[in-house]
Amino acid sequence: MKTVHHIAFAAVVGLSAAVLAGCSVANHQESVGQYVDGSVVTTKVKAQLADQMGAGPAANINVKTIRGGIVQLSGFASSESERARAGDIARTVSGVSAVHNNLVVQP
Repeated sequence: MKTVHHIAFAAVVGLSAAVLAGCSVANHQESVGQYVDGSVVTTKVKAQLADQMGAGPAANINVKTIRGGIVQLSGFASSESERARAGDIARTVSGVSAVHNNLVVQP
């Protein structure tokens, strides 16, 4: 019975990823390859933020990667130094060409 649940879960996850990639490509926003590359960069940035800042502060930061490795940070930081640190961390990640730090400081 567990195997059936695992197969069903894997199918749902795979289908979801395909639909999301298809939507992005269908809207002429980016190719499938660009979408996948952007997702990899986004994941790396999120991982580095969580690793270096801790899960709490990183949970308040949204990361989006667009064409050419441009990363946009949005959400909230508790101080200007936390905001700046998040931008610095994102810049060090492989595949990031630029960072648009749109974090809002909210004490």
